[in-house]
Amino acid sequence: MEARAYILVEVESGRIADVIGALRTIQGMSAVDAVTGPYDIIATLQTLDPRQIGHLVMHEIQGIEGLKRTVTCIVIG
Repeated sequence: MEARAYILVEVESGRIADVIGALRTIQGMSAVDAVTGPYDIIATLQTLDPRQIGHLVMHEIQGIEGLKRTVTCIVIG
């Protein structure tokens, strides 16, 4: 069953381009966009296994240099 999540990302000042570049290298990332508002980036992650979302967030996304905080919103239905 395919799963999708939106990853809301806060980034250190001056590091948005670096974080966007790193996010785009992660397998399953279907969109990475800089946005205005309380978050700096919204990334869309799609996987075949819903359990893989948590693994990717904890082991790949949160380790990106310049990233301050993430909020993961898993799509339901």
